[in-house]
Amino acid sequence: MAIDQPATRPANPRFSSGPCAKPPTFTLDSLADAALGRSHRAAIGKAKLKAAIEETREILGVPADYRIGIVPASDTGAFEMAMWNLLGDRGVEMLAWESFGAGWVTDCIKQLKLDAEVKTAEYGEIVDLATVDWAKDVCFTWNGTTSGVRVPNGDAIPADREGLTLCDATSAAFAMDLPWDKLDVTTFSWQKVLGGEAAHGMLILSPRAVERLETYTPAWPLPKIFRLTKGGKLIEGVFVGETINTPSMLAVEDYLQCLAWARSVGGLKGLIARADANAQAIWDFCATRDWIDNLAVDAATRSNTSVCLKFTDSRITDGAAFAKAVAKRLGDENVALDIGAYRDAPPGLRIWCGGTVETSDIEAMLPWLEYAFEAEIAAQSQAA
Repeated sequence: MAIDQPATRPANPRFSSGPCAKPPTFTLDSLADAALGRSHRAAIGKAKLKAAIEETREILGVPADYRIGIVPASDTGAFEMAMWNLLGDRGVEMLAWESFGAGWVTDCIKQLKLDAEVKTAEYGEIVDLATVDWAKDVCFTWNGTTSGVRVPNGDAIPADREGLTLCDATSAAFAMDLPWDKLDVTTFSWQKVLGGEAAHGMLILSPRAVERLETYTPAWPLPKIFRLTKGGKLIEGVFVGETINTPSMLAVEDYLQCLAWARSVGGLKGLIARADANAQAIWDFCATRDWIDNLAVDAATRSNTSVCLKFTDSRITDGAAFAKAVAKRLGDENVALDIGAYRDAPPGLRIWCGGTVETSDIEAMLPWLEYAFEAEIAAQSQAA
């Protein structure tokens, strides 16, 4: 039986979880003011880098006494920099509920060779935060980009904790309300929620993290690209736009345009509302179908950015092959690009719902998802 295709297509089929969709107003012409061919140490370069830092502070509501730095190698570089500089002073707990958190566990144990306690949860769940020893340094992802789960709030983190909290917030910043008083180190990258360009990371340090940097010397050598102190003092220049290595001024200009767009839609509150509306459209869709469901087990921990889905129909004989076929069909039709589940995650789909995505595009894509599901069930039946 022929299955009719939906009549409406998304205006923008880009639902990749990174690099993510550009802001809806983006054009290459918007980058015309980039300081190309100029030194990042010239007045114009430093001014743009400092503006990127201060606009980030303003929109995210980062406290005035927290340092914000632009560092190399995206969120990965920022989080590695934090681990290599700060861990080892006291006990460590590593929390992991998805692929990237698991990567930080590997680096802590195999590279830094620390005797850390590791707590893990299956995809779709998070660690019971009530069991965490906050007297230790604790490393975790706020939002599990590859598992579709997030920390619901910061209530479990004590205000009077003895250890530092190191939070990878790359798919949470600009889409979730982060409790800055509970976070000592926060990292993210430009290419996630704001749809900026890749290769640059943001490192946000609380006063407690700065104190650790200035009073603790790790047992291992630090490469130049990781060094945040000199002579026992914080290198303040890193946190006013004097980057450790040469940044892309084109990418910096793009990030500034992303921040300007974020202001235009209501800042953080507006961005959160856009992501919430996008995710809710998918959740409502799943609630009325018995063949697809959210990978997140608890509704309280469902991500509003990286929404991960699993197929639940009993007729599916090979879950991984079926999910890949659905994603390929949607990609071939140019209605949903790059939505296959992450390679280490359970078979399924991962649909980016951050604020740069229009809810109307999510709503136009969902009938195509149903079409692709029905078409693949029919194809599977014919092949049997």
